[in-house]
Amino acid sequence: MKVLVLQHVDVEHPGVFRDFLREDGLSWHTVELDQGEAIPDLEPFDVMIVMGGPQDTWQEDQFPWLKAEKAAIRRFVADMGRPYLGLCLGHQLLADALGGRVGPGPRPEVGALTITQTEEGRRDPLLAGVPDPIQVLQWHGAEVKALPEGGVHLARSDACEYQAFRYGARAYGLQCHVEAGPDTVPNWVAIPEYERALEQTLGPGSALKLTSDVAALLPTYGATARTLYNNFKALI
Repeated sequence: MKVLVLQHVDVEHPGVFRDFLREDGLSWHTVELDQGEAIPDLEPFDVMIVMGGPQDTWQEDQFPWLKAEKAAIRRFVADMGRPYLGLCLGHQLLADALGGRVGPGPRPEVGALTITQTEEGRRDPLLAGVPDPIQVLQWHGAEVKALPEGGVHLARSDACEYQAFRYGARAYGLQCHVEAGPDTVPNWVAIPEYERALEQTLGPGSALKLTSDVAALLPTYGATARTLYNNFKALI
């Protein structure tokens, strides 16, 4: 199985999912779009994973490669019907590429928080065995405002209605960071856009507390990530 990973900043990588892929003897090809790397021919790849980043889906003038990325996502998911997992920005790009709508949220959603599954989510194979509510790391200012036609709403939070959705049988977007590991918060605080969202939401100097909160929850985050990975692998 060949896995294509699209990244938008080097510190937003597949996180703990890399450990699971290695355990299964799988490698992956990473494209660092923010560094000008081109998306390769999609045909050889069985799975696409699209990560988060400080960019917004509507910033095509500032980041022209977003157009090519959306086109690649649309082709991979809608035309080729292959499995897709998008996290944070990757979730928003899936919605945008397929005709949904993305925009700024009313306020950033940052911190160790929870999301709740919808009725459809409780029946969805990706979330089978995942606790409800789900404890997750959130770190975003934009959000999906409307799902693409045919999108199935799987989870919500008080601050953000569309926390997860499915398109077709095997394409998923998750707004939260289920890939989080021990280095996630320290690495992301160094990104100015992320630091601003963090302090706007949790107050100045909040990085230390969030690091501590996430560290305490890492066993829970890891168990959820493992279940999601196994479920997604079964769908593939």
